[in-house]
Amino acid sequence: MEITFEHVTHSYNVGSPTASLGLDDVSMTIKDKKFTAIVGQTGSGKSTLVRHINALLKPTSGTILAGDRKITSETNNKNLKSLRKNIGMVFQFPESQLFEDTVQKDIMFGPMNFGASEEVAKEAAQKMIKLVGLDESYLQKSPFDLSGGQMRRVAIAGVLASDPETIILDEPTAGLDPVGRAEIMGLFKDLQLKGKTIILITHNMDDVANFADEMAVIHSGKLIATGLPEDVFNRQDLLKEDLLSLPKSAEFAKELSSQGFHFDKLPITIEALGTKIKQQLGD
Repeated sequence: MEITFEHVTHSYNVGSPTASLGLDDVSMTIKDKKFTAIVGQTGSGKSTLVRHINALLKPTSGTILAGDRKITSETNNKNLKSLRKNIGMVFQFPESQLFEDTVQKDIMFGPMNFGASEEVAKEAAQKMIKLVGLDESYLQKSPFDLSGGQMRRVAIAGVLASDPETIILDEPTAGLDPVGRAEIMGLFKDLQLKGKTIILITHNMDDVANFADEMAVIHSGKLIATGLPEDVFNRQDLLKEDLLSLPKSAEFAKELSSQGFHFDKLPITIEALGTKIKQQLGD
């Protein structure tokens, strides 16, 4: 699903002394079936941005086009069920949203809420539990008897069970160990390669470098950069102003530059860094 923001502004607490801008005249397009990362400092407006996509927030001014749906300040909450079925959101610490007495019921909740029969919802639960790396024996367990990482997987399975076209990830790997993070990110990359649109909010620049096709940088509610990760991470104006941090591979390349290595562009993945080093060592 292609998603377009057209001059979108969002103001919090309009008319009060605490009024503030969450988004300031943002125009951008999130491409269909691509993996787009949205980065920026804490409080920059990333979460505000993505909550407009499924109308959890409405713009103060401007328009969002999500597929064939238009969202404006006049959009009401009626008839949003089809939009929200097609745009799934995995919140930071999604396990806090678990509430049923079994894993199966928790995963079934989304599909049944959107009109699926009990039989169809059970089939979805059986399929999704495997997709997130757990076997079917977990379906009859209480989600509250699971480890934190397992609860995270169950919560993600619940979002995927409704088969959304677009999946929004708000720091989905927060608190996970490196192995768990790699597995979860690999799952979402695989879903994107199978035709889903993935939108990732993250502070982890290595995840952006390794998984994203496109990236956008938000600062103080403004969109300040978009493009291919390799190009954006080489924007010296952003780096000098501390508006963007670098993936570990690019940081290491900067250190190597002071030791005689030369990089036309900072490599942003381990594979790209290794290739550049081998070329300069004559291998």
